[in-house]
Amino acid sequence: MIRIAPSILSADFAALGQDVARVEAGGADQLHVDVMDGRFVPNLTVGPVVVAALRKRTRLPLDVHLMIVEPERYIPEFVAAGSDMVTVHAEACPHLARTLAQIRELGARAGVALNPSTPPSALEYVLDDLDLVLVMSVNPGFGGQSFIPGAHRKIREVRALLGARPVEVSVDGGVKADLARSLVEDGATTLVAGSAIFGAADPAEAVRALRRAAAA
Repeated sequence: MIRIAPSILSADFAALGQDVARVEAGGADQLHVDVMDGRFVPNLTVGPVVVAALRKRTRLPLDVHLMIVEPERYIPEFVAAGSDMVTVHAEACPHLARTLAQIRELGARAGVALNPSTPPSALEYVLDDLDLVLVMSVNPGFGGQSFIPGAHRKIREVRALLGARPVEVSVDGGVKADLARSLVEDGATTLVAGSAIFGAADPAEAVRALRRAAAA
């Protein structure tokens, strides 16, 4: 089953509850929450308080993507706030296996994100510690960027590296309906989309359209 994960980075933060309700009505499978610290990426976004607020407003799983340095310092707060999945960047974790173990021990599912220039081989020694691999198809930090074509090859390489392991392969950045089918054919199981959903006149229909395109 292909999962559609609207990224709240592109939502209206003054009306976040309403925007979440719209995509939930459209059949979204989970919500993607981008956390940025202004150090690992050149932008600042949200913290555990927003995750806790979302947890009260939706039953959808919350996939929290930590684009921050020293994520291990903040993982307990994000899990306590209601994160179902916590994804850290391979580039930010000198002790990646330990950080993934920390996430799982706290009761959340553990993911690793790879920047566009980071090879899949960065995952080689943590394959059995993963629940999710997030392939970045833009350089992280800002919404609304264009998809980097090289991500197609990376998704295929990640899927091959994982073998038969039941690990989600998520793709994030510039994902739109016209790319959906090819990403699924590459091996993606979760499509993260921000501006393509929340920038649409009808976010609920945008979720449905992305799912239709993925299944076409």
